Amino acid sequence: MRTQTQETQQNLTPKESHRILQEGNQRFVQNLKVQRNLQEQVLATSQGQYPFAVILSCIDSRVPAELVFDQGIGDVFSVRVAGNIVNEDVLGSMEYACKVAGSKIVVVLGHTKCGAVNAACNNVELGNITALLSKVRPAVNFIRTGEDPMSEAEIESVAIQNVKLSIERIQAESPILAELESEGQIEIVGAIYDVASGEVEFFSKD
Repeated sequence: MRTQTQETQQNLTPKESHRILQEGNQRFVQNLKVQRNLQEQVLATSQGQYPFAVILSCIDSRVPAELVFDQGIGDVFSVRVAGNIVNEDVLGSMEYACKVAGSKIVVVLGHTKCGAVNAACNNVELGNITALLSKVRPAVNFIRTGEDPMSEAEIESVAIQNVKLSIERIQAESPILAELESEGQIEIVGAIYDVASGEVEFFSKD
């Protein structure tokens, strides 16, 4: 599979970019990964990069974005932070990816069995982790119904809600990305990765 060039990137639509990621994940699940010459891709991207997607995902070692979407060197910007939370630095990275470098889709990728989400649900406080988990707490408060410990199903619901709230923050706190989305130049979409199956489920835009 060829490396992204300025021409191929510019000719992609957000919808086509979404499809490429879906098809890549299907290959990953079926263990039919595209054969790539990574050294050739290193050389091809040495003078410039034209990724078509930016993916905000968790630092979890089981969720390497390039692998689960079967993408190569130069294909995606990968932003990773525990709990796939949004802050000023993440927004700046996304704005660079889309406004400056030309990416066509922003994916906020949560996952099942997320340690950060579980910690937020259990009110963990520890060093700088406390401030990070505070950004997950709005999703916890949205799902929590009482004082009892949250069930496994409720914790997984928090992971989904956390992705949705991260998207809302992107749209509310980045006029640049919101404008690109409203003009149809990019798509901003959420998804959940299942650590047991390898499947990515994209959220409906409805």
